[in-house]
Amino acid sequence: MHSHPAFRLAWCVFGAGAGISLALYLVGPPHATFVLASLGGSSVFLFGLTRAPAAQLRAILGGHLGGACIGIACALFLGSSLVAYALAVSLTLGFMLVTRTVHPPAGANPVIMVYAQAQWAALLNPVLLGVLCLIGVAVVWSRIYPGLVHYPVSPLEPSPPSLNWGGWQ
Repeated sequence: MHSHPAFRLAWCVFGAGAGISLALYLVGPPHATFVLASLGGSSVFLFGLTRAPAAQLRAILGGHLGGACIGIACALFLGSSLVAYALAVSLTLGFMLVTRTVHPPAGANPVIMVYAQAQWAALLNPVLLGVLCLIGVAVVWSRIYPGLVHYPVSPLEPSPPSLNWGGWQ
């Protein structure tokens, strides 16, 4: 019965709900926009695409923290100008590709940080705290259901797996 696809689907869906709920509960309303925008997408990777390189610890931590850091720096130096947004997103993509920490939902972090005119403390709360909540629930959740792959699958696996940026041949 536990191996039926409908039960596994329900387990993944409820896991994502539990993870984002814990993150929202701990990070709380003044930071809710931070959590909802990028961590909602991260929930999809952690609970629905658990084996993907972009779901592994290297990518989720590096992508979120790197993108947030770049967004904060751009906001501090360039305010909320169009240049700040464009530079923050572009630099974040470059950072994630070079460090092989691509986690697509984290691409929202630089935009969020510029929009919120976030300060360096935002790296710890809400970004790191929110990401750690999701990771913690994914680790526990993946071990409760019989037969599911345990998260993280390959914690240090690079994302993307090769340096074939942009799909060049």
